[in-house]
Amino acid sequence: MTNRRQFLSFAALGLASSSALADTLTYRDFHAALEQNAQLSVYADHSGDLSGDATVLGNLPKDLNGVFFRNGPGRFELGGERYHHWFDGDGFAQRWQIGDGKVSHIGRFVATRKFEEESKAGQFLYRTFGTWYGRKGFKNNDTLNAANTNLLPLNGSVYALWEGGSATELDPQTLATRGIKTWRSDLKAMPFSAHPKMDPDGGLWNFGTAPGADQLVIYRLSATGEVTRTAMLPIPQLNMVHDFVVSGRHLIFLVAPYDMHAEPERSLADSFVWVGDQRPMRAIVVSKDALAVRQIFELPARSVFHLGNAYEDGACTRLDVVLHEGDGMRKFALPMSGQMNMVSDNPSSVVQITLDYASGQAREARLFGVSEFPRVAPQVISSRHRKLLVLGATGRELILNSVNLIDTDSGKVDGYDFGPGWRAEEHVLVPRRGARSETDGYVVGVAQDTRRGQSVLTVFDAHNIKAGPMALARLPYRAPVCFHGNFLAA
Repeated sequence: MTNRRQFLSFAALGLASSSALADTLTYRDFHAALEQNAQLSVYADHSGDLSGDATVLGNLPKDLNGVFFRNGPGRFELGGERYHHWFDGDGFAQRWQIGDGKVSHIGRFVATRKFEEESKAGQFLYRTFGTWYGRKGFKNNDTLNAANTNLLPLNGSVYALWEGGSATELDPQTLATRGIKTWRSDLKAMPFSAHPKMDPDGGLWNFGTAPGADQLVIYRLSATGEVTRTAMLPIPQLNMVHDFVVSGRHLIFLVAPYDMHAEPERSLADSFVWVGDQRPMRAIVVSKDALAVRQIFELPARSVFHLGNAYEDGACTRLDVVLHEGDGMRKFALPMSGQMNMVSDNPSSVVQITLDYASGQAREARLFGVSEFPRVAPQVISSRHRKLLVLGATGRELILNSVNLIDTDSGKVDGYDFGPGWRAEEHVLVPRRGARSETDGYVVGVAQDTRRGQSVLTVFDAHNIKAGPMALARLPYRAPVCFHGNFLAA
């Protein structure tokens, strides 16, 4: 792979900002706010491993057997200092075992080099996405690897993913850390996105970016985890790309209009400058066959984190995406007061985009309001889908607390609102064995009951979400909020 050294040199950028005093004040202010607002517990620090059995309420389906792997940030505080951004926390992997009417849970920190060194030092040493510490230099991306975004089961192994560096392999039973995964020697420490997409043959597609390098790296892995194809594509004004979609013939990336101003006294997050008044959002379409850019479409300036699915429709490609109005980068900064602004500062909506290759135009159709974390049934990834699962936000503070299944043809929504005091995490569609439709199965996820300080596994009938959970499996404790995960059927 060409330009690997240059790619890594840009990927290691993420310059500066913040003093120990500022981080001490951040710590103090957050804890003062937490005493007044239990909802902020979802951003609270966590320490130590977890293990316990859940109390199951309702009817847990007999044919729901497997493991729900989850991952997210767990450690935000150390030595009296606190990170500034939700994306900064050290990875805390979780394993929900479901079967025989029972649910058990374990959770462990991913023992990355960063986590181990900082634990020993008793203070943060390395820069993160939204907070900078210059107490210790670093060799490459994996020195900074937080392994905090997704948990991917593949070929009998499980990998903690973080988009800035390598995957980290974990023991699938105990979640003990086995170490950095190098897919191929020339790919060592290369960014490997936290949002790989499975192919019908059991393999997967993934990508990596280095903000400032204007290079997009693409990976194709087989079902056994062997790298079969790679490419590095020049993309002008490329910045943070968190997710993508795969259709039958294409890989599609949405690039929001940010410039990168990597200067001293700025974190990587603060280095991204919104220029939506100067540039549109771009849809970069890459041909699977050639691994080359086929076409670029322009859309109104918005920001984006997560996409749902894509499929070919004649001479067009259709894809579903959650778009945030204006600059959404700052909305995931950790709240330091009672004001819950995670969603309301830059309202989002689910949109289906049609890319028309003949005309070069992109059309949009709105599907749903304020939302995040779109998922489709695993059996329809990269092909025609008609159901899109998202979290929705209700109430005055617009906290993500509802689960909604959208019919992308009719626009009808089958949804359930957990109500005040709850915070929903990403949910996934789990098909029954031999499923004949996208709703022939279950919706499985986790929700936080902030009033009781408990994490709860939720199971819905995918045919009838509005009826409420078929089963709730309550842990006797609160586990850290996760970003993403995947269900592995027994």
